[in-house]
Amino acid sequence: MVEIAVKHLQSTTGARLVAGDPERVCRGVEIDSRQVGPDSVFVAFPGERVDGNAFAPAALSAGAGAVVLTREPDDSLVSLALECGAAILVTDDPTEFLLRFAQGYRARLRCTVIGVTGSIGKTTTKDVLAACLSKRFRVHATAGNFNSLIGLPLTILSAPADTQMLVLEMGMSDFGEIERLSKCAQPTYGIITKVGTSHIGMLGSREGIARAKAEIVAGMPPSSENFEGHHSALIMHGEDDFTPYIIDRYARPAGVDVVLAGTSTDDDVCATHVELDDEGCPVFDLTFEDGSSFKTRLAVPGAQSVPNALFAAAVAHRLGVPGFEIDQAFGELEMTGRRTQVRRAASGARIIDDSYNASPESMAAGLNLFSALPCSGSRIAVLGEIGELGDDAERLHALVGSYAAAKRPSVLICVGGENARVMADAARLMGLDEGDIQVVSDCDKLIERFAGVIGERDLVLVKGSRFVGLDRFVEEVCADAR
Repeated sequence: MVEIAVKHLQSTTGARLVAGDPERVCRGVEIDSRQVGPDSVFVAFPGERVDGNAFAPAALSAGAGAVVLTREPDDSLVSLALECGAAILVTDDPTEFLLRFAQGYRARLRCTVIGVTGSIGKTTTKDVLAACLSKRFRVHATAGNFNSLIGLPLTILSAPADTQMLVLEMGMSDFGEIERLSKCAQPTYGIITKVGTSHIGMLGSREGIARAKAEIVAGMPPSSENFEGHHSALIMHGEDDFTPYIIDRYARPAGVDVVLAGTSTDDDVCATHVELDDEGCPVFDLTFEDGSSFKTRLAVPGAQSVPNALFAAAVAHRLGVPGFEIDQAFGELEMTGRRTQVRRAASGARIIDDSYNASPESMAAGLNLFSALPCSGSRIAVLGEIGELGDDAERLHALVGSYAAAKRPSVLICVGGENARVMADAARLMGLDEGDIQVVSDCDKLIERFAGVIGERDLVLVKGSRFVGLDRFVEEVCADAR
C-alpha cells in the first residue's frame, strides 16, 4: 500500500496543511473511520446524511497519521491531532484529492496498468485478465465494485509496492468520469468491452455511451511511445457497431493503436468453433494476431463470456503470457460473485445466479444460456426490472419480455413495478401463455410465492438490477443446499 510523508502528500494533492509534522509518514488510506489503522490517511467525505468530517476525532484516536477535512478544524481537533502526533490537511474536493493522490502513487509504482470499461462484461473481463496475468506477474486488481471516482483511486493506493500488473475496472454514470479515471490511472492498455444501453437514461443515447467509454484513451500514451517498456493499445470488440466510431473519433486522434477481438477471422484475436459443453461452459479455438492458436475451455457458463475472455487474452498475449498458461487460467477461473454462477438449490434444482446486475444485453445473454442448458424439469425465468434506462425504459423492457417469450420458458416471473408488467405484457403479446406468466411486486412476494415450489429437476434463471434484490431469492432457495 501507499507510504508517504505528509509534506509529499500535500505537494502531490494540493491540500493545505493546517497542523502537524510535515515529516510524519503515513501508510494506507481510508474513507471509513471504522477501518482506520495505525498511520492511515483518513479522507473525510461530506454527505447528505453523514458528514465524514465529524468522524475525524475517531480516526485520530484509532491512530491515523493524517486526516483530510473539507472544513476548517476547531481548536479541540487540532489539539487532539498534535497530541496523537498526526497531521490535519484541508481540501475543497476530497474526490480530486484521492485522484491526485492515486495518480502520484501510480507513477511511483511504475507497473503496467490495464483499464477496463464498457456497458457490460467489465468485471468478467477484469477477473479473466487478472487470472491470466497472475500466471507470470504480481497482479493487483479491482475488488468488488471499487471502480468509481472514489473506488478506483482507493484500489491504486492499496496496491503493494512490488505490483507488476495493475488491472483496474472503470465504471461511470456521466460524461467526464472515465476521462478523470484514465488520467489518474494512465493505462498502457485499455479495454472497451461493449457499447450497450447501461446508463442510457443519463447519457441519452448509445452514441453518448460510446463517447463516455471512449474517454479511456484520455490518459493513455500514444502507441508510438515506449511507455515503461510497452506500447499502448486499445482492445475492442470487432463486431460492436460503435467500434469504427471510437476508432475514428478517439483512438486514432490520440495515436492509440486498436486491437480487435471477436468471432470473425478478420479480427486480430478471434474465437472460432464456439460450442457449449454439458455444463454450459464455452469451448472454442483461440487464435492470436501472430497466427498462434489453441483449443480452450472457459470455466464460466455462457457464450456471452467469450468476448470478455478474448479481450483478456489479447492483453495477456501482448504481455508475454504463453498460450498454455492462458488456457490454464481459463480453466481455473473463479469469478466475482453473482455473475453467471450455476448453483444448486436445496431442492436439487439448478439456479443460474446472475442477480448482481442487469442490462437489456445481459438479460438476453442470460436467457440464451438458460435455453441452451439441458433441463428435464421446468424452465423458470425470474427477471427483475432494469434500472437507469431513462426514457427508453418501457421500450427496452418490452424487448426483454419479447425475447424471454421467444425462449419459451415453462414459467416467466417478472419482478417489480410498472416495467415488470411491461415485460409480462410483451411476453404475452409474443405468444407466451397467460398461465405461464406471473408478476410479483418485490422480492419478498417472490420468496413467499415461489421459493418453496421449485422442483428437483428444474432450471431457474435469476436476473435483474441490484435494486430489485433478487440475490435474496437465490439465497433463500439455495439455503441448506449440499
